[in-house]
Amino acid sequence: MREKVEEALNLIRPALAADGGDVQLVGVSDDGIVKVQLKGACGSCPMAAMTLKMGVERVLKENVPEVKEVVSV
Repeated sequence: MREKVEEALNLIRPALAADGGDVQLVGVSDDGIVKVQLKGACGSCPMAAMTLKMGVERVLKENVPEVKEVVSV
């Protein structure tokens, strides 16, 4: 499942990079919890929580149905 998650993250990286940010995959648990770290401008942005849930989590759930939740670490 980790490979599928990485492929899905690659779909949203260009949008994050356009704002000076990136996302790094930290881990994927067997129960579908994906841990990521927002980098660059996204790491300190006041909208980071919305980016995580409405952007990263939405794209991952659409492309990898096994994903239950995305959390920032």
